[in-house]
Amino acid sequence: MLKIGITGGIGSGKTVVCRLFALLGVPVYDADTRAKWVMNHDPVLHASLTAAFGPETYLPEGLNRTYLAQVAFNNPEQLARLNGLVHPRVGHDFAAWAKAQEHAGHAYVLKEAALLYESGSWQQLDRIITVYAPQAIRQQRVLHRDPHRTPQDILAIIGKQLSEEEKLRRADYVIRNDDQQLVLPQVLQLHEQLRALAAMAAEIPTAPSAR
Repeated sequence: MLKIGITGGIGSGKTVVCRLFALLGVPVYDADTRAKWVMNHDPVLHASLTAAFGPETYLPEGLNRTYLAQVAFNNPEQLARLNGLVHPRVGHDFAAWAKAQEHAGHAYVLKEAALLYESGSWQQLDRIITVYAPQAIRQQRVLHRDPHRTPQDILAIIGKQLSEEEKLRRADYVIRNDDQQLVLPQVLQLHEQLRALAAMAAEIPTAPSAR
């Protein structure tokens, strides 16, 4: 079974693309959503975060997100420390999930992650899809979707992510969601390509592409 990563900048539409793949029966692992679950339910991570950031990290009802944001999100050193603890445990969770999907007989699965390269999780994957849209379009989409955000907020998020040029350079496949090309035909074509690749890989194991 192939493990395929899918990434893209904020507002690129990667979640919409993943929904289309899911409609085709492809299991999708949402790394951002799953990370929240892992931070609340993984005892190893619970202990590590408490040791790193103090007992205030958790409330009786779960993760103290407000406290953790104050401590880490505006401090690059602390944020790197947080990510260094969280990302490996999410990777462990993904590996277990992927194994279950393989046992269920799926040809390939998708891992959706905004920080696929930044987290290092691309190293678990066989191929990478980048969903691309120009920055101006992405900003408009996010402002419409998240009216509480300002243009400055969005630029700050973009500034913390790997550049679109680098994502495109490292991608094995690109889906263009630029309001100029239909997305569904691209997804259908890529789905068939990945099914064929998975069938070949089942006969002859293939190494992940170099990035």
